[in-house]
Parts: sequence; C-alpha cells; structure tokens
Amino acid sequence: MPSFQYEDQRIAYREFGGGPAAVAPGGERGRTAKSSPASDRPLILLHGLLLSQEMHRPLAEDLAARGNRVITVDLLGHGESDRPRDMWRYSMAFYGEQVVALMDHLQIDQAVVMGTSLGANAALEVAASKPDRLRGLVIEMPVLDNGLLSSALTFTPLLVALTFGEPVMRLLSRVTRAVPRALLPLYGNVMLDLVRQDPGPGGALLQGLFFGRIAPHRSERRTFEVPALVLGHRRDPVHPFSDAGMLAEEMPNSRLIEANSLIELRVRPERLTNEIATFLDDVWGKRAAPARRPANARGKRPAKRARARP
Repeated sequence: MPSFQYEDQRIAYREFGGGPAAVAPGGERGRTAKSSPASDRPLILLHGLLLSQEMHRPLAEDLAARGNRVITVDLLGHGESDRPRDMWRYSMAFYGEQVVALMDHLQIDQAVVMGTSLGANAALEVAASKPDRLRGLVIEMPVLDNGLLSSALTFTPLLVALTFGEPVMRLLSRVTRAVPRALLPLYGNVMLDLVRQDPGPGGALLQGLFFGRIAPHRSERRTFEVPALVLGHRRDPVHPFSDAGMLAEEMPNSRLIEANSLIELRVRPERLTNEIATFLDDVWGKRAAPARRPANARGKRPAKRARARP
C-alpha cells in the first residue's frame, strides 16, 4: 500500500480510478493515470474512529466507476498507518493537517473531502484551516454539540479497557487475529479489526481526542462557504440528527440528506451513493455560485432538507 510521511510517521492510502498508484473499480491494481476526467475530480474519503479505510472501499469503487479519482486513507493510529503510543500526536486538527499533507504529496490543488464520524470532524478541520484546498465537503454523521455527552459515555469504557485493561485486550487481539479474514464479509472484518489491533495505541488515540477540541466552533462553521452535503440519521445518540441539521443550517452552501439508518450507505447504498455522485458532478462542473435561497427572519439561509424515501 502506498504511503507518505507526516511528521516522521507513515500514513497509508490507496487510490481508485485514477493516479499513478490507483486501484481500478473491482480491485484491479496497477492501473496507471491517463488524461481523463477522473484525474481532475479527486475525492478523499476519511473513515470513522478506530476503523480503517476499508470501510469506504465499496463506496470508493462505485464512485471511481462514475469518473472520480477516489483516495482512501488511514489516519494516524488507524489501519495500515503508523500507530504511535504518544497521545499528543492525536487530535482532530492534526487529522485535518494529514489530509492536506496527503493532497500535497499527491500534488492535488483542490479536492472534495468526505468524512464519516471522526472523519467528518476531521474534514471540518480542513475547512477551518485550508478552505482554499476544498472543492466540496460531504459530511456523514458529524459529532458536534449535541453528541458530545453521548460520545463521552460511549467511549469512556473503551478508553478504560484499552488503557487499564491492556493485558486482557492484548489477549483478545491475539485471539481475533487468528480468525481468517476470508471467513468474514468485508464489514465483518472492518468491525473485527477494532479488537485485532494492539490496544495501547488505541488508548493513546482516544486520550488525545478526549483532551482536544472535537470540532471547529460554530462561529467558525458559519464562515464555511464551501459547497457541502450533510448526511445524518435518527436514533443514534452518538451521531444525533440534530447535529447534522445544525451543521447544515450553519453552513450557507449546504444541503441536508436524511439517511434511513446508520448503515444505509453500507448495506443499501444506491440512494445515498447517487446523492453523493450528483453532488460531485455539481461541484466539478462549473464553479457554482452560492445557492440562492430565501433568507429567514434572522437573515440566515435555511438548509435544504431531503426526506428519506424507502
């Protein structure tokens, strides 16, 4: 797997549909870049907390088949990237920097960045620090003001287990690594990788995130003018739909899509993949002017909402 260096740490990535180290849709490796629209339509996919870039492989292959150059990446502490045990190396801001460093490494001037959960918040950090490097944002299940308490309650037991129960978790890691990957479907392996990995770096990662800022402040988010598609769903306290809705209201050029469930994009991806593909076509067409929407009584433009249809 190709990689680059970020502050002396190895960051692994993979390309689909274009570029010198690309993987063609369907998994064919070694395809070289040619002069094609895909080379001019980069999309970077960012995974969720303690997961890996594998979670986005089906989506990457599908969007690459539609003419996009798709790059998946393992952020530091995840997947095939280095996993240092120094908690100070982990923060949302650093993850945003790693995305920009990946773009520099691949000589990409502008890209659409899509992130899920942790990846969504990392994508917002790119918007905060380097808005000129973004052509668009796709934000799936952000964790903002309304999800902080539930996130702390959910991940604190895991932090304790990874830190103080490291010997037991290391034993569990050895047992689960003995399960052949060929016996499980893709997402079965993605989830089992949560416990296959060495627990020490995972504990350091969680500590680093707990003691840093989770996302740009809402006063910053209101200044993000980049076109954005926000995906959210109901019945999930860690990723409350109210956070997705709030973000869509704050960002003036955004649109909100309600997913049917937490796993719709993974198990029934057609509808949401089509929404994402249409958004990519829009942002890579003419440089769109800001969306024209009637201002409400407070002068703020409301986000467009699309209700899910089964």
